[in-house]
Amino acid sequence: MNTPILISTFFLTLLLMVGLFFFIRASVKDRTEEVKLISELPKTSLLEQLKTYFSQRAYTVTNANGGQDTITFEGFVRPSLFLAIFLTILAALGLLCLVLVLSFVYPPLTPLFFALELFAPVAGIFYWKQAGRVETVSLSLESLTEQGSQPGSLLILTAHRDEVIQLKQNFSLKSAN
Repeated sequence: MNTPILISTFFLTLLLMVGLFFFIRASVKDRTEEVKLISELPKTSLLEQLKTYFSQRAYTVTNANGGQDTITFEGFVRPSLFLAIFLTILAALGLLCLVLVLSFVYPPLTPLFFALELFAPVAGIFYWKQAGRVETVSLSLESLTEQGSQPGSLLILTAHRDEVIQLKQNFSLKSAN
């Protein structure tokens, strides 16, 4: 193989490895967001339903301020075995690509380069140790009462993005813009 092809393939493979590194690192990134949601239910009814909902999802109440209708829940989020295996396979394939390119660039060191494949499980272990963590859900309720309208509630929720999506699916909540 001629030199310009090897050099360009080597640099493209290095870019692949950088992208893979950031992809693996992003798999454990905190995705907490704050949203404002509107419900047609009265504040007390919605509060009881939310307490029940989060207790069924293995969250426990850690802080409750009854006067301000603010509650904080905590629950342990387990890492995904599928994602740990998937990241390990991706890392193994990325390292294999790097090994193949390096073996063309420096043929005498080919057996040593294949030892890089031993680092592939580090991606899965990194994900497994970092993704299992305690998640916090904070919610605050306010009454929305206008003259001549039915009672409603404004829910201010601070939680992981996936938890917000699940909550929207299980309750008839609209985004307050």
